[in-house]
This record gives sequence, structure tokens and C-alpha cells, in this order.
Amino acid sequence: MVPDQQDRDSADKAQQHKDDDQDTAETLKINVDVVQFFFNVKEKKGGLIPNLPRDHFEVLEGGKPQTIKYFSAESNLPLTLGILIDSSASQERVLGMEQEVGGAFLSQILREKDIAFVLDFNIGVSLVQDFTSNVRKLKTALNSVRINSGGQAVVSGLPGQGGGPVPTMGVPKGTLLYDAVYLASNDQMSQQVDRKAMILLTDGEDQGSQYKIRDAIEAAQKADTIVYVLLCADRGFYGLGGFGGDSVMKKLTSETGGRVIEVGNKPEKLKAAFDQISQELRSQYYIGYVPTNPSKDGGFRRVEIRSKDGYKIQARSGYYAVPAK
Repeated sequence: MVPDQQDRDSADKAQQHKDDDQDTAETLKINVDVVQFFFNVKEKKGGLIPNLPRDHFEVLEGGKPQTIKYFSAESNLPLTLGILIDSSASQERVLGMEQEVGGAFLSQILREKDIAFVLDFNIGVSLVQDFTSNVRKLKTALNSVRINSGGQAVVSGLPGQGGGPVPTMGVPKGTLLYDAVYLASNDQMSQQVDRKAMILLTDGEDQGSQYKIRDAIEAAQKADTIVYVLLCADRGFYGLGGFGGDSVMKKLTSETGGRVIEVGNKPEKLKAAFDQISQELRSQYYIGYVPTNPSKDGGFRRVEIRSKDGYKIQARSGYYAVPAK
């Protein structure tokens, strides 16, 4: 059979994307001067807009236009994923749901070249499963997580932490959410290249962390990691006072290029949220540029990616200009 024009076009397009991805991968690993951003493009109602060409975008750093050097309308680069699961007392009635639906998500999202880790946090922070591409190991780790609301706060299993205690400001019980994000970013994600994202399953409440929310955000930005938060909350646990983790989690996600999705205690909402994240991670654009300001002074550079079509851009707010290690 002689392939028709559509088949030839498809093959050419596939090869072009393959070449783009190879060029992009080389960029990430070799050219330390290139600033990279993965982002989503959405219409007003939140629907994803794929396959827009390079000339439909502009990039500004500190308000100054930048020249886009690398661009890809879809990214097949390997994905590095972190699942951070809250196992404090407030999550007792939703933990089983998180484990079941989270396991199904891992089976759906991870491909051969992808890797992921599982970390849980309560009164301590524990690396339950280090980076692996083995979905069975990740599911086993996820299912091994148990509620922990007593004892002393310790950090275990994270490289560079020595298993030492994290001071809890005199609060013996709590939820070390900010510590978890900081440690996952600094000790896990900062060593990785390619596309990186963390998904937090939590009610957004922190109690007793050594690090502040700004420390957690800075660590995630320095590690080029997108953060999503799935707000899983048993409303009955909080009584009439409710809970107030929403606004802080929105700051964490908006600054890193992710978003907050309200789940409550409904498995169908959690599955829908994971499906949305899966679609977003598989529909990312990539832009790379060499900044007009070459200084590596460690300062934060605010970056804006604009759609010339007026679409909404979901991207991190900037980067830290740190010297290469």
C-alpha cells in the first residue's frame, strides 16, 4: 500500500516532534544559560488549547521582551513526578480514597521513561518510595501509608537530612506540609532534569513545620517543579470552624504553575481531578530562552508568558538566577 498524503504528513510531524524533543532534552542538560518553562494554554472556561505555533507567544522577564530560542507545542519529554500524601489525623476518613484513586492515576500517567516517588507527611516527613518507574512499587508504597498523629516529629529517609528531627516550635503534634514540600523539592526534585511536577493530597493545613510557606515555594521554584494541590478534606473533622488551607495552597500552586482542585471526600471528584492533571501534564508547551540579563546573582526574576490570542497561560511566576553547580 502506498501511504496517502495524510499518512506522510503524520509521519513527518511525528519525526519533527521527536527531533524537537531531542533538541529540548539536550537543551535542558547542556545549555545552563537557557531558562526553561513548561506551561499550559487555556480558554476562558478552562479548556486546554493545544498545538499553537511559536509566534503566538511572547515572553517577558522583568517586563523586558525575550527572544524565544526553543519551542515545542507538545512535550513528550520524560516526566518526573512526586506524590505527597497527608497522613495526619484529619485525613483518616479520606486516606483510603486517596490511595485507591492515586494508584489508578499512577498506572494511567506513568510511561516507560517516567519516574516517580511517594512521600508522606504527618508529624514527620518520610520518603516511602524513592524514584522508580515501577508502578507496582509506587502503588505498594502508597498503600502502606498509615495515619500518624502522635509521637515526635522526625524526617526519615530523605537524602542529606540524616534522619534528624525537625524542630516543631513546641508543637508536638501537627502536619508538616511546608517541610514536606521543601524537602521534596530540595532533596528530590532539584537533582532531576526534564519535566517535573508534584501532587499534594492534603487539606492544606500546616501545623509545626520548621519551614514557612515562602520557603516551600522558593524551593519548588528553584527545582523547576510545578505543584498541584488536591484539597481532600473530611469537612466533618473540622466542625463549624471549617478549615483555612485553601488560600495558602492557591499561592503555592499559582507561583509554581499548578493549581488547586477542590475534592472534598468524593472519590469521583478526586478521579476527575487526577484526570485533569494528567491531561495538563500531557498537553504542556515548552519555551526556552537565553535571558537578556545574564547575571547569576541568585535573585528572583519574574517572568510572564503571554498568548497573543488572549488565552490564559498557566505557568510558574518566575525563576531564581542561581549559578550552575
